[in-house]
Amino acid sequence: MSGRIDVENISVWFPLYHGSARSLKKTMFAAASGRLGQDQQKRVVVRALQDVTVSIASGDRLGLVGRNGAGKTTLLRVLAGIYEPVAGRVRISGSLNALLDPSLGMNMELTGRENILLRGLYNGLTKPEIARLEEDVADFAGLADFMDLPMRIYSSGMVLRLGFALATAVRPQILLMDEWFLAGDADFMEKARTRLEEMVRGADILVLSSHQDAIIRDWCTRVLWMEQGRVRADGSPDEVLPEYLGHPLPEREPLPVS
Repeated sequence: MSGRIDVENISVWFPLYHGSARSLKKTMFAAASGRLGQDQQKRVVVRALQDVTVSIASGDRLGLVGRNGAGKTTLLRVLAGIYEPVAGRVRISGSLNALLDPSLGMNMELTGRENILLRGLYNGLTKPEIARLEEDVADFAGLADFMDLPMRIYSSGMVLRLGFALATAVRPQILLMDEWFLAGDADFMEKARTRLEEMVRGADILVLSSHQDAIIRDWCTRVLWMEQGRVRADGSPDEVLPEYLGHPLPEREPLPVS
């Protein structure tokens, strides 16, 4: 079965709770951008997404671009099932994996091995499949005996290595990414890059949010420009990126002649 995503007129609102500097900054930003509103409980809300509609078919490599706060990450989190829209609906066909945070869904009180087991059970894997998952992740992360120790004693680099290995171990039909997802030291980064590129190429659908226009241009066949929680433009990278960036795209370097 081919993957497919249909997003119909979705809106996402976040209530603002005053009393902190962070809430004040959010209020000022939202007021300046015209995104303040009220919900049914008369609470002040930020309209993070407003009437967003997009269909993503098998074979699409969709890049999300826009300034900070444009709604890119919120849209990814809606597709991942983390946020529920207050209006509209989302229909997804196909297995899905979201590379949004290297430690997303991990319990720091459990061991690395126990976290792998929980991820396997969550994905509905059989015992043999979980055993293969554990072997793959442990081998790739290279944490040796630390796999059987609580993750709360891991260094940040060890958490990143395990998180990346686990997040990229299951190959989905639909892959969601918030920025180009790489982690670790130089040696680990090189093998991580190869593993990630294989995963991206193998996905039926890619949805990638990034501020790196070169990454969007190299890996995406379509670009969605988000602005103030709405879709401003939807088209090919050569159509949308120059408008978004405000200047023509540089010429691609010619491939070396063998």
